[in-house]
Amino acid sequence: MAIDDASHRIIADLLASRTGQQLTESRRWRVSTALSGLFREIGIENVDQLACMLERPGEYRLATRVVEALLNNETYFFRDHVYFNTLASTVLPELAKKRASTRRLTIWSAGCSTGQEALSLAMIFAEQSGRWQDWTIEIVGTDISGKAIEQAQSGVYSQFEIQRGISVAQMLNFFAEAQGGWKVSEKIKAMTRFERQNILDFPPSPGKFDLVLCRNVLLYFAPETRRTAFDKLASGLASDGLLMLGAGETVVGQTDRFEPSGLGSALYCPAIGKAAAPRKSIENILRPAAATG
Repeated sequence: MAIDDASHRIIADLLASRTGQQLTESRRWRVSTALSGLFREIGIENVDQLACMLERPGEYRLATRVVEALLNNETYFFRDHVYFNTLASTVLPELAKKRASTRRLTIWSAGCSTGQEALSLAMIFAEQSGRWQDWTIEIVGTDISGKAIEQAQSGVYSQFEIQRGISVAQMLNFFAEAQGGWKVSEKIKAMTRFERQNILDFPPSPGKFDLVLCRNVLLYFAPETRRTAFDKLASGLASDGLLMLGAGETVVGQTDRFEPSGLGSALYCPAIGKAAAPRKSIENILRPAAATG
């Protein structure tokens, strides 16, 4: 194996051991680009030099920075509008019927990146305030990226970020100018909280969530790791809750924990009578990668 291939394998194994994500050949092209800022900061020129540094003892902090740089935090408000239209017109009204007695909804945005998905949901509730009057709405966003979660918790977005996906009316209604950009209003922020968490760990509130959004996250996992992720998502969902995946994702052939809900192509419900099959722990799944990284 050429040294360049070996270096990329070290980086790929590090990412897999920390996050479960695969750095496949189709994504290999973006490694140098994603790490270019880090290269300049620490005074190196290429992946080979970085790999040598990572092999030295005590480089945990550097390894963390490499992983943060490689994570794909691409997101924006109301990403894929058709999905949010389905949530507003079909999914949330359906959940409102199911939870009419408690008047409480709890939603998990898994792999929330910098928070725009969770805040977009909160804006839907705010725009439908008449329907949700006297309801308790809790939206929990989680992501493995500490940097992304810090921004989500701050609620501050640049002019570029604030213009992606929302209208001028929404910008003026739900944000205010602040130092460094635009800050989300307290009305919207009150419905959300953000935590750093790996989707492969235990869910933030087992068996509690009425709706789980996990869009464009599972694409980066190997099949066995993806099955583990589905098990974790299922364990966080209420027995009559709903899971929404991204456009390029499906449960078909991936897990027996979910089945189509009948509410849309991206929406799934827990499979009746299906419990989690015994599986390897995520530590065992990733052990070869962890040993290298």
